[in-house]
Amino acid sequence: MTTQSNTPAGWYPDPHGAAQTLRYWDGAQWTEHTNPAQQAAGQVPQQQAAPQQPAAHIPHQQAADPKVQRQVQQQAGVAAGGAGGGTLFTEPVLVVNQKAKLIELTNEYKVMDQGGREIGAVTEVGQSALRKIFRFLSSWDQFLTHKLEIRDAYGQPQLLLTRPAKIFKSRVMVTRPDGSQVGEIVQQNMIGKINFAMNANGQQVGAIKAENWRAWNFAIVDHADNEVARITKTWEGLAKTLFTSADNYVLQIHYQLPEPLLSLVVATALTVDTALKQDSRGWN
Repeated sequence: MTTQSNTPAGWYPDPHGAAQTLRYWDGAQWTEHTNPAQQAAGQVPQQQAAPQQPAAHIPHQQAADPKVQRQVQQQAGVAAGGAGGGTLFTEPVLVVNQKAKLIELTNEYKVMDQGGREIGAVTEVGQSALRKIFRFLSSWDQFLTHKLEIRDAYGQPQLLLTRPAKIFKSRVMVTRPDGSQVGEIVQQNMIGKINFAMNANGQQVGAIKAENWRAWNFAIVDHADNEVARITKTWEGLAKTLFTSADNYVLQIHYQLPEPLLSLVVATALTVDTALKQDSRGWN
């Protein structure tokens, strides 16, 4: 299988879905060389390794969820494919469903693989009781600072997202749990189709491009403007639509990405809603 990409040569999760297997990518195509994931893990370049628990140690395997499978295949239009490595950074498809609440005081999301097995979560942190009251009584909370934690299946933080207080354009800073910076996601415009730049080490490594003015679906491209991933907002059902502000998304990553682009893409799927602060119907 040949794929056009800028991904450096190295060991990556098998794209054919072989469990706990790494396959060697020579910089232009996948080779026939494979290794068990645990044995080959040390050969993965340091800069390519995302902060995560090894796939072999993910908690007890959950049953597939037909509802999530329909969300991925029928609503998002993503064809069923091979399983990934079972973590936030090794799955080709991530399903991000906001927990529905009649009164939303804290943003919380469940992250699943394409089969509906929970592999992570996102939760808003750092909110005081006064802040929650303020959020309940007004819509001005959207202009204040928001902090989110991306956690793995064990509940361990993997990425931290901070969106400073904004008036017009949004900026989201992405860091590791140890405080080291991954990069930032910066809103580029306010009129028309909303675009974001993904920056790392002072350079733009990618972009997020809304495909319509309501900012429901997004294409994610690399620094050369090649599409590497896609975010699709899916229908949450009539009851949720009428009575809650819960939003559901499907992230499809087209091929294994290098760091820091991979972490920024994963963060992006969980940031778009908070960054734009859309209301329950997707209007800005």
